[in-house]
Amino acid sequence: MLAGILATHVFRLLVRRLDWQSYPLEKQLLVFFVMWIGSGTLMYAVYYLMVLYVLTDEVTDILGGLMTFYLILTPWWGIYFLYHIVEKSRMAKMDQLTLQATVKELELKTIKAQLNPHFIFNALNSIRALVDENPQRARTAITELSNILRSSMAAEKSETVSMEKELNIVKDYLALETIRFEERLRVTYDIDPDTLGLQVPPMMLQTLVENAIKHGISKEISGGHVYISSKLKGLQHEIMIENTGQFVGKTKNGHGFGLESTRQRLSLLFGNRASFEIRNKSADLVEAKVLMPIL
Repeated sequence: MLAGILATHVFRLLVRRLDWQSYPLEKQLLVFFVMWIGSGTLMYAVYYLMVLYVLTDEVTDILGGLMTFYLILTPWWGIYFLYHIVEKSRMAKMDQLTLQATVKELELKTIKAQLNPHFIFNALNSIRALVDENPQRARTAITELSNILRSSMAAEKSETVSMEKELNIVKDYLALETIRFEERLRVTYDIDPDTLGLQVPPMMLQTLVENAIKHGISKEISGGHVYISSKLKGLQHEIMIENTGQFVGKTKNGHGFGLESTRQRLSLLFGNRASFEIRNKSADLVEAKVLMPIL
């Protein structure tokens, strides 16, 4: 027993110094073989010298004795080897998951960093149009923009926000746009109260509404209507934006920045459990629909 403890600990210290887990599998098997043969030989040598030779002064079958000790150590080193292989595989899986989570977080932050300048640029254009025409309205617009920026910066601290907070940003944005479009912009809300506490990607609804204004309402001489709904559909949360207009060119295929960022964020957060579709619902109506799992 003492010989076994001495032999296995000596070789365990040796292989730990060699950092054998960093080797390819073939070399690990070679190390396992060396540990098995070496520790068995050392164990038998200690046993032979301390017990047989010193105490009994007998000569025994050395080969048979070695084989006996090799057999004794086989399950010991086998368990040791398999344990570390399984542990290494588990740690590699954890590292992979951590890396994936880090990459996802960086991608989300990159998309958010792109969204804010995109939104601010459009909002400042709206305010610029009011500066000379109506300074009072311009001051009101700046206040609305301040509210939006305050809300959007708070939203950046998390991957999702409540539908209620997202809706508040949209209302501030539409209040700003109403100053510019006046009676040309008409908005209708159809919000299920049960959806207000559900989680959604920050600035997603605002991006879709902004897309509806920019590519729909602003191109219509007489303006148009924006309809925003939020409802429960089974185990999913359905958000729908309908607006007057038609998609043409790249926008029709959904390759605009705002639409692409929506797809990317939904994919990163929910995978294939979420979907986004935008289409021409009729000759003068566009529909954008998002389906997400309930969080």
